[in-house]
Amino acid sequence: MTWKIVSDSGCDYRELEDIALETSFESVPLTIQVGEEVFIDNVALDIDTMMDKMYATSTASKSACPSPDDYLQAFAGADNIFVVTITGTLSGSHNSAQVAKKLYLEENPNVNIHVIDSLSAGGEVDLIVKKINWLIGQGLTFDEVVQAITTYQKKTKLLFVLAKVDNLVKNGRLNKLIGTVVGLLNIRMVGEAGPQGTLELLQKARGYKKSLSAAFEEIIKAGYAGGEIIISHRNNDKFCQQFSDLVREKFPNAQIQAIPTSGLCSFYAEEGGLLMGYEVG
Repeated sequence: MTWKIVSDSGCDYRELEDIALETSFESVPLTIQVGEEVFIDNVALDIDTMMDKMYATSTASKSACPSPDDYLQAFAGADNIFVVTITGTLSGSHNSAQVAKKLYLEENPNVNIHVIDSLSAGGEVDLIVKKINWLIGQGLTFDEVVQAITTYQKKTKLLFVLAKVDNLVKNGRLNKLIGTVVGLLNIRMVGEAGPQGTLELLQKARGYKKSLSAAFEEIIKAGYAGGEIIISHRNNDKFCQQFSDLVREKFPNAQIQAIPTSGLCSFYAEEGGLLMGYEVG
């Protein structure tokens, strides 16, 4: 039996380390339009250039989800397929994956496909993808992996810390006055992905140090007890290191990984921002 893990670029991985036997990983890119230019969020994307151009334009940049055909191409060649998408509240990617599943099964009725709406982005998607790979490596059946990953998803959460919100303001998702205050007063927006996959504000932390303590306070409040953390970040190694130190003071054995954001996650997190996935319970 062959396996395939498919994710859109709401996942930051471009490849998986220690991939399970008979398993492959496919990243299906979203596209990001900045002015008249369209960037494909794949391994060849120069994210720095995309971000520079995004900040240089006064118009709203926007993302576009993969088509069902993009997913159909990614499905080919496996008996068991797991698909993980960015939250359906931010993108039509999940819907495209579901359409592709229906079409693919009409032609390939013996294939197993399970599509997961992560209700999240960035680090939490990364955790789910990584866990699926681990479960496959344990020799479980397809149905057992479905059951295990469904249970696991209930124990993962997303915390975000945003240092810039230009893109959110341009897209009308944040009041322009609040955006100005964030820039002028060194405010960081600290929030989470809610149960329905919407991004919800928890705190406005003034200054870098307060954002560190606010982030730590929020994950403890949510039930973090030393589980795995993946921090996807846009050029913020300092926060990742100091936050990791803060966590390990209380939980010395915590497994923490910091990885660069994908193009799409850079688009949402913006410069200095991060999308942190963590386990609770």
